[in-house]
Amino acid sequence: MSGEDDRATREQFRPADHGNDSFILTTVVGSYPKPKWVDRCRGLYEDDDADFDEDAWQEAKDDASRLITDEHERAGLDVIVDGEMRRNEMVEYFAHRIDGYEFNGPVKVWGHNYFDKPSVVSDVEYDETWLVDEYEFTSDVADRPVKVPITGPYTLASWSFNEAYDDEESLAYDLADLVNEEVEKLVEAGARYVQIDEPALATTPDDHAIVGECLERIAAGIPDDVYLGLHVCYGDYSRIYPEILGFPVDEFDVELANGDYEQLEVFKDPAFTKNLALGVTDAHVAEVESVEEIKANIRKGLEVVPPERLTVSPDCGLKLLPREVAYGKMANMVQAAREVEEELDEGEIDVSRSPVTADD
Repeated sequence: MSGEDDRATREQFRPADHGNDSFILTTVVGSYPKPKWVDRCRGLYEDDDADFDEDAWQEAKDDASRLITDEHERAGLDVIVDGEMRRNEMVEYFAHRIDGYEFNGPVKVWGHNYFDKPSVVSDVEYDETWLVDEYEFTSDVADRPVKVPITGPYTLASWSFNEAYDDEESLAYDLADLVNEEVEKLVEAGARYVQIDEPALATTPDDHAIVGECLERIAAGIPDDVYLGLHVCYGDYSRIYPEILGFPVDEFDVELANGDYEQLEVFKDPAFTKNLALGVTDAHVAEVESVEEIKANIRKGLEVVPPERLTVSPDCGLKLLPREVAYGKMANMVQAAREVEEELDEGEIDVSRSPVTADD
């Protein structure tokens, strides 16, 4: 998954009516603020005394998915996500769907925040599909391509209590086999853009070899026209670069806006040979960056890769922001990307570096 094949695979997401010769792909990492009524509906569904059954809860989630899918398209994103409207938390959601996990109550993680941390009590096994229904629904209501974010096996292992395996590494590899099975089912359903989320790698970067082996298992047998990305949240990227260039993914998604691009230089030596998904708005700041600010951030990405290998998105999931702020960040980001494309077409931006492939 490198070189010209990557760029050809990425080109499938260029809209038919795209007005510029240059194309900087715009998307989001995944999560998005839920409409307030979704949480109220969840409360009713979980209240045994409330007249709010499974069908009503399903309808609420469907409505939220339609609403946010439309919001992403109105913002102009090239590839959309439904904002993960059906998901509660990135580990808990999947653990409920994997045989071998069980829950024993919430764990306090910081301040007054709690996390329903699951335990692995027996060998993990694949049972029901995790995301196929979500993807099919979103794809049916969307006019743009749909990306599917999946929590990666290393994070699923690291953020769980391990009571069944000799070590976390063995658990991660078994989980990777399950993720591969799910990706195969998503591909059968039509998905062509899958993003593996591994936030735990940023906190334990010395385990990059384990993540690499997990990705090898996930990518096994996946068709060449499926675009596979890896998102790693903010951390010391110098501890996993350039090793991550050997991962079998098309795109590496990094969170640099939050750190004011202090680590941008990390990805310049040796040359970056993957496609780059760059955070150009800060998901941790509840203010909408101006179009000019975002354009300056996009130009930083062009210091690492040419436009045909650049994707832009917010740094990370937007779910903790006010919804109007999240929308403003997306809309300004899309406008900024289109203006940078126009400047590239007019020769106003000098991109002197030529595309680098893994074979160079």
